[in-house]
Amino acid sequence: MKKPNIVYILADDMGYGDVSCLNEASKIKTVNLDRMSREGIVFHDAHSSSAVCTPSRYSILTGRYNWRSELKAGVLFGYDKAMIEENRETVASYLKRHDYNSACIGKWHLGWEWGLNSDDPQDINFHAPIKNGPTTRGGFDYFYGIIASLDIPPYVYVENDLITAVPDRETENSGKQFWRKGPTGADFIHEDVLPNFTDRACKYIEAQAGAENPFFLYFSLPSPHTPILPTAEFVGKSGTNEYGDFCLMTDDVVGQVMAALDKAGIADNTILVFTSDNGCSPMADFAELAACGHNPSYVFRGHKADIYEGGHRIPLLIRWPEQIRPGIESDDTVCLADLMATCAEIFDDELPDSVGEDSVSNLPVWLGTQGDEPLREATVHHSINGSFSIRQGRWKLEFCPGSGGWSYPRPESDEIKDLPPIQLYDLDADIGERENVQDKYPEIVNHLTTLMTKYVREGRSTPGTPQPNNGPKYWPQLNWMMKK
Repeated sequence: MKKPNIVYILADDMGYGDVSCLNEASKIKTVNLDRMSREGIVFHDAHSSSAVCTPSRYSILTGRYNWRSELKAGVLFGYDKAMIEENRETVASYLKRHDYNSACIGKWHLGWEWGLNSDDPQDINFHAPIKNGPTTRGGFDYFYGIIASLDIPPYVYVENDLITAVPDRETENSGKQFWRKGPTGADFIHEDVLPNFTDRACKYIEAQAGAENPFFLYFSLPSPHTPILPTAEFVGKSGTNEYGDFCLMTDDVVGQVMAALDKAGIADNTILVFTSDNGCSPMADFAELAACGHNPSYVFRGHKADIYEGGHRIPLLIRWPEQIRPGIESDDTVCLADLMATCAEIFDDELPDSVGEDSVSNLPVWLGTQGDEPLREATVHHSINGSFSIRQGRWKLEFCPGSGGWSYPRPESDEIKDLPPIQLYDLDADIGERENVQDKYPEIVNHLTTLMTKYVREGRSTPGTPQPNNGPKYWPQLNWMMKK
């Protein structure tokens, strides 16, 4: 089999219910994503490893749960250092050893080291190269993009390791177009960022026509995350609000990428992936969308940041015309950490014990060879405040009394004071996670607690030699469990 090209499109904060082929009641008609679903496979039970963006990206690129890193909660900001550990294998560095060319275009959000004028981490020397970014810790041959989300300064483009234009002003904005105040590059206009990235991604694809080596393009979008900035062509097009319009613009980006693959004559042997780093953010204005009859979280409880399904159950569509038959719908539970192991199985490779410790190949589902057994033994989820849950089959055990995030009941609020410290849900009977049955099934609680303990202590959730975790040995949210 000829090595396939891989194009991985990662949306930012796009909910499961924002993709019309996944949501029969969707008011946002994502025609290009719907086409992807018809021409490939659509997953109904796919999950990011975290309910927020930085940690999810770590897991996508390393095949390792984010909470094994130094970052135990929250996200990185624009002046934070690299999250990916030195010498840690990434999907890009792994593929390079299989003769792939690789590019990362878009939002990074995994930290790097700026050149500095002083000991102040915000006193950046914008003429100096960055260190430990996508071309080093990430393993990519080429990078063009931004440090973090489009609302996190500094607002400068970086190509490979150099800033393309030094800041000549400070900018900020509010409302759905919110971005924090910060230095802004002379060539940087927030409204142009998504079109700029899309143009560069498509030109990169077209340049691969006839290339001897296959390529991996990690195309990380800044949309539909804030600032919500649909261009004039899309304003009012969704019939919902600005967020819905921005989702349609994001869908159009997918259409442009598919057109670029067709133009380059390489669509048939290209694995095209579309997914999102976590659920939809409240900045989309759920009340406005509900008034239009649209729910970005579909039937799931919660949203971005939460341990509930709405925080981490995400759209995942994959097209590979030469190998994946069209129109497949899968109910297998999968995780975005699975890319590493899936690539390895494509090459009939065995990963070293220190690589992709939580990655499970999805290739059997792609190729229709999966039997009755589930792909994953279990899947661990993580919220913005570092709360955990573990899912196995119909059962989901959450090691916190509330959302662990931004929805009701919030951590540290009065509402959780009288709640049990854990939650157990039967997702087959209660997909909305409304009836906590932890007191009715102590044997399930004990089994899943034991399995979670094993995953933490062994530094992996897949077969292999135990590996070390980074940072604190245990996590505050699991201390009671680890002491049992």
